[in-house]
Amino acid sequence: MAGRNLVGPEADALDLGAVFRALADEHRRSVLTELAADRSDSERGCNSFDLPISKQTQTHHFRVLREAGLIDEIDYGNRKGIRLRRADIEKRFPGLLTLLEAEPPGGTAPR
Repeated sequence: MAGRNLVGPEADALDLGAVFRALADEHRRSVLTELAADRSDSERGCNSFDLPISKQTQTHHFRVLREAGLIDEIDYGNRKGIRLRRADIEKRFPGLLTLLEAEPPGGTAPR
């Protein structure tokens, strides 16, 4: 069954402020860190992430990531898939994903 792609901004329209606001939340940052570490860039189900939050809150977080242009969401009706927009992120913000991959688990960098 083909899904409907829920579209975020074009690569050239990615806004650094929107990206930083999206990444300011530890749950959204952990999702992006997991996606960045998977070099296959395969589609994942929204429930494949170990997030200690309600399904409604997860839906909100994935929408924020999509609207910031960091992920694509594919709506299959009864479920959604997500995929990292690696090429677009690297084109607009080179090195951002490398920084996220270097972040220690738990979302806090050493001081």
